[in-house]
Formats: sequence, C-alpha cells, structure tokens
Amino acid sequence: MGNGTSTETKESRRSKMRQKIQNFRSRRRLSRPGSGSVSGLVSQRSVSADDFAGIALLTLIGAEMKFKDKWLACVSFGEQTFRSQISDSTEKPIWNSEKKLLLEKNGPSLARISVFETNRLLKNNIVGYCELDLLEFVVQEPDSACKSFDLLDPASSNVVGSMFVSCSVEDPVETETCFAKRILSIVDYDEDGKLSFSEFSDLMNAFGNIVAANKKEELFKAADLNGDGVVTIDELAALLAVQQEQEPIINSCPVCGEALQLDKLNAMIHMTLCFDEGTGNQTMTGGFLTDRQASYGWMFKLSEWTHLATYDVGLNTGSSASHIVVIDRKTKRLVEELIDSKIVMSMRAIYQSKIGLRLMDQGAKEILQNLSEKQGKKMNTVESAQNIPSFLEFFKDQINMAEVKYPLDHFKTFNEFFVRELKPGARPIACMDQDDVAVSAADCRLMAFQSVDDSTRFWIKGRKFSIKGLLGNDVQSDAFLDGSLVIFRLAPQDYHRFHSPVSGVIEKFVNVSGSLYTVNPIAVNSKYCNVFTENKRTIVIISTAEFGKVAFVAIGATMVGSITFVRQEGDLVKKGDELGYFSFGGSTVISVFEKDSIKIDEDLLANSARSLETLVTVGMQLGVSFPKMENCVIEP
Repeated sequence: MGNGTSTETKESRRSKMRQKIQNFRSRRRLSRPGSGSVSGLVSQRSVSADDFAGIALLTLIGAEMKFKDKWLACVSFGEQTFRSQISDSTEKPIWNSEKKLLLEKNGPSLARISVFETNRLLKNNIVGYCELDLLEFVVQEPDSACKSFDLLDPASSNVVGSMFVSCSVEDPVETETCFAKRILSIVDYDEDGKLSFSEFSDLMNAFGNIVAANKKEELFKAADLNGDGVVTIDELAALLAVQQEQEPIINSCPVCGEALQLDKLNAMIHMTLCFDEGTGNQTMTGGFLTDRQASYGWMFKLSEWTHLATYDVGLNTGSSASHIVVIDRKTKRLVEELIDSKIVMSMRAIYQSKIGLRLMDQGAKEILQNLSEKQGKKMNTVESAQNIPSFLEFFKDQINMAEVKYPLDHFKTFNEFFVRELKPGARPIACMDQDDVAVSAADCRLMAFQSVDDSTRFWIKGRKFSIKGLLGNDVQSDAFLDGSLVIFRLAPQDYHRFHSPVSGVIEKFVNVSGSLYTVNPIAVNSKYCNVFTENKRTIVIISTAEFGKVAFVAIGATMVGSITFVRQEGDLVKKGDELGYFSFGGSTVISVFEKDSIKIDEDLLANSARSLETLVTVGMQLGVSFPKMENCVIEP
C-alpha cells in the first residue's frame, strides 16, 4: 500500500513535470531568436521565471549500421561534447553510455548525436548523425522509453543507419533527495548507512554557512524520532532536501567551489551534476568542445600533449589556436570550422609575426593580388567543375545541398557553384514587415559590438583600425565614429551571396582599392596587420527611416578578387534583399550603424564579448532600432 502510494506520487510529480516542459516549449517557441515569419510582437520577458529547469538523463543504447567497424558515438549539447567508448567491430554497436544534461530556460535543448568509424590511424570518419530535441522527447515519450532515430549521411542526407536512444527527466524532489544522500554519505565514516550527531555536525560545519551551523541540531533532532542519537541517511536526506529548498544551507558547490545561483532548483541541479556517478552504465567522457574534437584518434591526443595544437573558446580561438570554434546560434552548440592545417600554419607564419608582415610589405601583396586573379580565372573554367565533389566531401557536414536552387549538374564551373543561389524560402527573414528590426546580411560567423571601442578590445587587434580608415576619405564618417559594428565573416563553405540588413534607399557606392589579405581570425586578431582598412572593399551607404544611415562594407580577401553587386544607386531595398555576391574564397561584410541607432541582440553581444563568433544565416534577427521591444514572435 505504502509503495503503491509512493509510486503514484512519483508518477504524479513526473506527469506535472512533463506538462510543465510542454508549456515551456510552447512559450519558448514564441520567443526564439533567429529567422521566421511574424505573427505579432511579444517581449522575451513574457516567459516567466517559473520556467522549467531540470536534468535529462540521455542514454546512447546502440546503433545498427550498414557495415562492420569499431564505432564511436558523440553527443554535442550546448557548449559541451561527450563521447562513448569505442565498440567492438560489429554492425550493431552497443554502448549503453549515459550522460545527465541540464535543461533550463533560454538554454539549449537540441542534442546532436554523431557516429564515427574508428578504423583510421589519424582521423576518425563521421558516418552519420541525428538530432533530437530533448524537451520534445521527454514530453512525448514515456520515461526511459527507447526510440529509434535515422542516422543521416552529412553529405547526402541519405539514411546510413539507426540510432537507439532513451531519455528521461529526473523528478526534482528525487534529484534533491539523491543529492542529499550522496553528500551525507561522505561523513558516514563506518559506512553503515547511519549518522551520529558528530558525523552530521562535521558535514554541516564544512558548509561554512551560519544557517547550516544554526540548523544542524534542529534538523538532527527532527530526524532522530526515537532519540537514540543515530539516524539513517535516508531520513536526514529528506529533511536536508526540504531545508535546502526553504532556506539554503549550501552557498557554494562542495565539488567545484563555484558560488551557487539564487535559483534553488538550478543550484541543486548544479551540485547533482558535479556529484554525478551514473547508474551503472558507462558514463560518457566529457571535456570536449565539439564532436570532431571528441572523435580524434591518438595522434590528436599526442599533439595536444606536446602542445602542437590547442582548443579553446575565446581570445585564443582565432589568433593562436589551430582550430577555430564558433557557436551555432540556432542549436546553441559549438562547431569546429574546417581549415587545412597547412593553411593555418602558413597564415600564422605570415600574419602573427613582424617578419611575415615585413615580407608582405616587400612585394607579397602583389603576389596575393596576382594569385587571386589567376585563381579566379581558373575557377571560371569548365575544368574547375571537377573540384566541386571534393569540395563537398571536405565540407560534407556544413553544406546542405537540399537548400540549393539548382541540382549539382547545373553548375558548369566551380565559381557557378560557389555563388549558388538558394531555394525560395530557404532563408526566412525575421519580422519581415517591421523595418525597425535589422537582420543578418549573410550566412556567416558573426561578431557584433555596440561600440567600435568594444570591437578593438575584444576582436580587431590591428593597431591602426578606425572607422575613418575603414570607410575611406570619400565617405562622411563622422556620424559613424562612435557607432555600432557588426562583422559578417564568410568561410569558403558558406552561401556567398550577401543581403541587405535593413530597408532603405541605396545612396551611393564607393570603391576603395587595396590588398587581398585573408579575413580569417588569425589575421584579424593580429596586432601587426590591419585587414579591414587595407583590403580592397566597396562601401554602400543605405539611407533608412529607422536606423539613419547604415554603411555596408563588402571586403575582398585572398582568392576573392571579385565583388559583384546586383543593385544600383537610388534602388529601394527591403531587408533580406540580395545586394551582391563574392566569387571564390573567404570574404567579409561589415555593417556600421550610427551611434545609438540600434540595440544589438544580447546573445550576439555576449558571444562577441567572449571573442566567440556566432554562426548565423541570412535573415536571422540582428537587433532593433531605439526605442523598440526586444524581440518578435517567431512562428514554429
């Protein structure tokens, strides 16, 4: 009878939790930043402080693949990635690897699972991936139910296997009680499942909290019903959980020492994850940033050990690391940008040293110019189309051919493919009918700064960078001097057409001749080089009713000798309208807004303050004019 009632209570709590998640998903869908059509306006603050926060237990059970191999699975969630053990050589790997993941308001909910074959010496190869929304999973599926997901080939989106996953949400009361048991067991010196007052007192004193010191005797007596001076851990755990909920007695995490948030549930979840011991299954290994990093073989680990390569998020990512890591705005997941290692070494040798830049000054600029022109001509030949398949293979998980307007056989040269158009509707424009909402101008890695001073503090390290230098002598730059700056960096794999971030009239075009340095962060972060003010560029001044004048700067780069515009002076453009395109190579667009004309979205500013580029697509919301509500409703 007692057990039945306990089970019913637990299921009732879980049902309420599932309903809370469902309500949370509905509200969050309305306030999601990014792209989409508009049905009205609502402030992000309309989501209440009572929104769901909890722990999802995700288990990678196994997979069915189409050939035998030794398999490895990785889970990327937010800014963390975890990996399973490597399976035996089989078509049906079994991992039973689990990880507890924090679900919280405004946090990530989309998990990406990648499966790699590991029979290669230097590099494991991604075979398939799937994505699942954990909030959606725990709402629709019974607790711990196993569900099958198709594994898709990153290059073709063909199904290459099946992934078997289970996911359950932990009951909050259970979470608190389990944590209390774990922490109490630390002072159970004789391991009999019971505590004396002196043992319990040692723990409470260790918290260093006045409330804990004052409450320890009261709590112990409440649990010691028969007065024998000994209580079970279960009895004390229940009381400790209730006390922590009513009046916290733990101010900092006993494991990592981090100060805990005022939000009691999040504080308990933090401590639970720190104490996480799993449930007997193989707990996944963490500490990785991306699935590609987690999948690397022993040679990568050796190079890490010898400091030949480094992974980091923040200031070192572009300037000194051999891998560039950006954060995907849509999934809130870290993504590694693919660059050939030989190119990285050569760029660092040139742009991160005085000697390299001295060589540039002694004639290498002309070499880059000639190289770009020759490469541009080569990419316009019929023979260049032979490079398209290998290009797609290299960037197979970063180019979605399903979005491209024409089939692959339509492109007769590499450059025709490089400046490919997308299908109508592939890039929805946020708040299309509201001209006081600015949008992303390109598929790119974005850095946004409310002021030019912020941009030079966090990102642009060239000593001579200035707005006047960027816009040149033929543009009246006074109104932009203390304005906001947004940098849209396009990598070779990106869609290379750029669009207007605002609605207005094109006032004029100004061409500025210059060099063709790379726009890679390795060069942008160099204190010896001034990429944006020395490169060839075209400035477009757009006059708007909502943002004043906006300077749109298209900057050429190494291998990009051609910037083509499809608009003319006097044209009226709507935000999201195509302005032009870059031919082969990487390139950059910079938008400069007048001072106090735009409030850039907070997530973009926060990432940029960490020197972390945000992966965005054309049409995602960039910011709003002053004064304006913070966000708009996006239809699901």
